[in-house]
Amino acid sequence: MSNAARLDLDAASSTPLHPVARDTFLAALDRGYADSRRLHGAARDARLLLDNAREATAEALGVRADEVTFTPSGTHAVHLGLLGLAQRGLREGLPLAHTAVEHSSVVHAAQWAGTPLTVAVDTQGRVRVDEVPSQAAVMACQSANHEVGTIQPVAAVREQTTAPLFVDACASGARMELEPGWDAAALSAHKWGGPAGVGVLLIRKGARWRAPFPADDRVDQRSVGFENVPAILAAAASLQAVVAERDEVNARHHALIDVVRRRVAAEVPDVEIVGDPDARLPHLVTFSCLYVDGEALVHELDRHGFGIASGSACTSSTLAPSHVLAAMGVLTHGNVRLALQRETTRAHVDAFCDALPAVVAQLRARVGL
Repeated sequence: MSNAARLDLDAASSTPLHPVARDTFLAALDRGYADSRRLHGAARDARLLLDNAREATAEALGVRADEVTFTPSGTHAVHLGLLGLAQRGLREGLPLAHTAVEHSSVVHAAQWAGTPLTVAVDTQGRVRVDEVPSQAAVMACQSANHEVGTIQPVAAVREQTTAPLFVDACASGARMELEPGWDAAALSAHKWGGPAGVGVLLIRKGARWRAPFPADDRVDQRSVGFENVPAILAAAASLQAVVAERDEVNARHHALIDVVRRRVAAEVPDVEIVGDPDARLPHLVTFSCLYVDGEALVHELDRHGFGIASGSACTSSTLAPSHVLAAMGVLTHGNVRLALQRETTRAHVDAFCDALPAVVAQLRARVGL
């Protein structure tokens, strides 16, 4: 496949700029450069753009505008939201609880706090609600798994515990509505076609949240410094655009992933497709090929023009065994994750499925299988 025809099938990591984001960003560059907290004209222009972005983001997500804070990344939003909710409970000696399949940003924050409590999941990657603690400094439960796509029962978790509930919604982004019950939630703009470097932190009105890090000199205690106003406005505009089209895109992607699941299972021997086949993110599938090294499979498929991911979805640069798959009790060797971009078509999916069996067979043959 030529470079011009290469297919990026790693939308779970990042997506190209949505056309609306690109146009909005360029238009805002000349008006959004100033410090939005100053009083002169250029600063008032930047403040107006920032306020517009906050209102648009709140409307798209179905939350209050004063519940929205912009951060430099989804990871930063996770750390602020999770640790801010946990402050009171940690002082009382309660553990910071999270599901066994949370993103590494949650796992590392819990370890940093020093009192992690891991809640088990089933073989589909769904949290075992009956094991959720009734009390904790905070309970972290993602909206949907970033690696296998399984949607989590957030409402059931909310009913099970009195702990503040933190929801990592970075993987679901604009693809799903936020399920009620959260006290704080985090999203990441580059997952829905906004610019990289823009996270969204939601803190429910009335939630017991306290800043976990040193304060800035900004008025808002949740502030993390000087905002990139053009990027934030572009993120908000693309969020609105993606939410407006998500029913159509989700239906199309769900059908395409069904094709991948069906063809891979039928055409590739010794393969395990993981995650819930129905209650899942519409654009994502992970499968593991026995007797195949995941890194080698990624490189060979890339040589054929298909960009996919392997290893843990959050530590794939190290190609360490996936803690998500290990927690599910499924095959961790030779796993790859495919996630469809907005413009992915049936022809693209069929091209991938056509190429995959021969690539897997070739890699197995190299090791004498």
